[in-house]
Amino acid sequence: MKATDIFLAILVAFIWGLNFVVIKIGLDSFPPILFSALRFTCAAFPAVIFVSRGNIKWRWIISIGIVLGIIMFSLLFIGMANGISAGLSSIVLQIQAVFTVVLTAILLRDPPNKFQKIGILVAFAGIGILAIDQYETSSFKGFILIVSSGFAWAVSNIIMKRCGNINMFRLMIWSSLIPPIPLIIISLLFEKNHIQALSSISLTGYGSILYTGLLSTVFAFSIWGKLLQKYSPNEIAPFSLLVPIFGIICSATILTENLSYPEIIASIISIVGLSIIVLGRNCSKLSANNNIKTISPNLKT
Repeated sequence: MKATDIFLAILVAFIWGLNFVVIKIGLDSFPPILFSALRFTCAAFPAVIFVSRGNIKWRWIISIGIVLGIIMFSLLFIGMANGISAGLSSIVLQIQAVFTVVLTAILLRDPPNKFQKIGILVAFAGIGILAIDQYETSSFKGFILIVSSGFAWAVSNIIMKRCGNINMFRLMIWSSLIPPIPLIIISLLFEKNHIQALSSISLTGYGSILYTGLLSTVFAFSIWGKLLQKYSPNEIAPFSLLVPIFGIICSATILTENLSYPEIIASIISIVGLSIIVLGRNCSKLSANNNIKTISPNLKT
């Protein structure tokens, strides 16, 4: 990967790491589904008036809008509203990197190498320990919802990869048109206190909507999608292992949240697993290059 692309991937990871703190703060002002609806309304308007759809097919707009906008973020917001801390949420959601590698192998015929397979097992072990730790607590439901959100994110990674060479900024703007109305309907059916939440929005509430809608959704996902176009999802998705690191740091410094010892151990194992996935891809390429260099002199002789 180019140095500039590596920088952009790290920048996106930081934005998403801080995003968990912003979501947690926003959930103090809004019910989770309503918050998600406001997020995508902010992402779509007024930008959609000035940004044309271009050559993007409606099937990609609708697919991303449903999978990423309605499913993924609804599961994440509800999961965090069910007692999962911002730092722990940032860790659990990165199971998406593992799901992405698996789905890439199945759907894109780009199988993981032996190092990445080991990384998948290690990462799942860490998530398994977290599941056991959360099982007897009231936040276990939130944990399962966030794992499910990670799977939805992985599906959206594959969709973005299959979109081809399209403008990802335009895709994120136009796909943000899809979630608001369905989410508002769901919110009206299953949530309460809408009028109170909307009539008493604080500055932090407005800030949460703007950050999650514009910076985290439009800006960060546009960059993420562009990187997925240039490189294999197996190379890009693992950069998300930086998200929990930034998430934990931000949640500890801003929200003064602390992880328990089992959560710390499981988190370390999960991050190690994700790191193996990243390094495994590079180790495989390095090994292949060394083999070529070894074979080439023999061919000359």
